[in-house]
Amino acid sequence: MGSLQDQYDDAMFDFSRGEYAAAIDKLRAVLSADAGHFDAQLALGMALYRQGDYPAAIVEGHKAEKLNPHEQLVHTNLSLFYMKAGDKKTAEHHGLQARIASWRDDKTAPEDKPAVDPELELAKPSAPKAPEKFPEMPWKKKPPVSGH
Repeated sequence: MGSLQDQYDDAMFDFSRGEYAAAIDKLRAVLSADAGHFDAQLALGMALYRQGDYPAAIVEGHKAEKLNPHEQLVHTNLSLFYMKAGDKKTAEHHGLQARIASWRDDKTAPEDKPAVDPELELAKPSAPKAPEKFPEMPWKKKPPVSGH
């Protein structure tokens, strides 16, 4: 059957092709082998949402929330699920939680953030060099020398 990661990748391939029923079955199989597989839990909620099963998507979204309560994407998804289910107040609550989660990420102390691999950093533009000497301007006439 393959490793758990292979099963998850296979489920996500089905999801990307719009084959949500197959993706849901495969994601549930991954979760039965590892109930703490956060990415599979998150994807299961979204696959159910895409099928139009909003109540089931909400249930699975809350399971993802239990696994990672401060993850911005969890609350973004739950906000979407609740909005489609017609519960605007709860959708707004999760929208706010998503915003708070994004702020929490920004305020993380530098020592708490993992070191970024220099190979993966964006190239930073260098400042343009100023010319050492301005070029001659032959079109300007030199003032006449007077007073000899």
